[in-house]
Amino acid sequence: MLRPKDVVSRWVDAFNSGDVEAISGLYHASATNHQVANEPVVGIEAIRDMFAKEFSTAEMVCIVEHIFEDGQWAILEWRDPAGLRGCGFFQVVNEKILFQRGYWDKLSFLKQHGLPVE
Repeated sequence: MLRPKDVVSRWVDAFNSGDVEAISGLYHASATNHQVANEPVVGIEAIRDMFAKEFSTAEMVCIVEHIFEDGQWAILEWRDPAGLRGCGFFQVVNEKILFQRGYWDKLSFLKQHGLPVE
């Protein structure tokens, strides 16, 4: 049985390899991914599309600082090679991510990757 922090470790591996199918396969069919800098994304198909778009837009790397676990929740504190930092909260039910909320600085991310500032 996978614990929430195990699921998040798999999420990091899939994220770092840019594997859309592997990362979206970690979510419940009706999951919500809410990066607070953006509108919530609901449902596995929308989450798959989000990752496909993001992985094709910028090369992203998640370096784990800490993964904490409390009941159904795993908390990921991360950084990237350019110094951007953030954290994510993952509710894991039956070995799948049901809810995710992430906090990071969108403006710094856009500037680091030479993307248009909204």
